[in-house]
Amino acid sequence: MNLNNKAKLRLIVGWILLLLAVGFFCLQLGSFFVQARFQAEYVDDRLFYIINMICVICLAMGILLLLRPRKLWAFIGVGAAAAYLFAQVVLLVHNNQETDNITSISPDWKHVLSIKENMETGESVYYRSYYKNLARPKEPLPFEIDGEVKVDWLADDVAVVTYKAENETIQQYIGTYGDRGTGRSYYYVGAETHGRWQGENVEVINDAEGITVSENGEAETFDWDHIEQFGTLAIVLKRDNHAVWTISLDENFEVHSDASEPMEGTITLYKATMEDNQPITLEYVGEN
Repeated sequence: MNLNNKAKLRLIVGWILLLLAVGFFCLQLGSFFVQARFQAEYVDDRLFYIINMICVICLAMGILLLLRPRKLWAFIGVGAAAAYLFAQVVLLVHNNQETDNITSISPDWKHVLSIKENMETGESVYYRSYYKNLARPKEPLPFEIDGEVKVDWLADDVAVVTYKAENETIQQYIGTYGDRGTGRSYYYVGAETHGRWQGENVEVINDAEGITVSENGEAETFDWDHIEQFGTLAIVLKRDNHAVWTISLDENFEVHSDASEPMEGTITLYKATMEDNQPITLEYVGEN
C-alpha cells in the first residue's frame, strides 16, 4: 500500500471514528431527554458508562488519526482520555454497589428482561423494555431477593426469574412480551389450557378444581386461589407462598375465540428451583 492509500485509509477511519463518537454523544443526550420526558432509562444502568467510554475512545482515536498532533499534544490527549476512562470505571463500580442490574436478552434478541435491585432498600423493580435498550419501571417484585437470581427463557417472549426471597421461600416472576391470540383481548392461561397434558414422566390435569401436576407418580393439586397469572402467557402454581411450578404457552400455541375449536400447540412446565433444570414440553391428550 503506497503513502497516498495509507493517508486515505487513515482519513476514512478517522472520520468514521469521529462520526461514531458524535453518534454515541447524541445517544447519551437523547437518553437524558427520554428519561425526563417519558421516565424511560437504559435497560441496564451500566450501559451509560460503557457508552461514555466508547465515545471517548472513538473521539481520541479519530483526532489522533486526522490531526496527527505532535508527541507532546498526543501524550496530553491520551492522558486526558485515560483519566476520563478511569473516572468512568470508578463511577461504574460505584453504580454496581448501589444497583444490581439483572439483565437477560431473549434467544431471538428481540426482548430484554430488566430487573434493577436497590442494594440499600432491597427493593427490586421490573422494567418493561422499549426499543430494546430503553425501559420504564413497571412494578416491584413482591419479595426481596436474597442471593442469586436464575433467568431462563421458556420461549422467545417468556422469561422466568427464579430467586430465593428473604423469607426463605423460592419465588418466580415471569416477564412476558407477546401474545398467543389476536392481541386485542385479555385471556386466562388456566382457561385456555383446560384438559389433560402429558410429557416425559409428567402429567398435568387442568379442571374446575384447579391444576394437578403428577411427577414420577406423585401428584399435587393447586386450586385457583393459589395460581398467579403473568401477562397472557404464563402462570405460577404456589404452595404456602412458595412458587412450585410455572406453566407457559409455547409459541405454537393458538388461543381461539371459539372454545369449541380443537386445542392447538404445546405448553411448557418448569419447576421452581435454584438448581439447574430443564423445561418440560407437554402435549395435549384430551379432556379429563
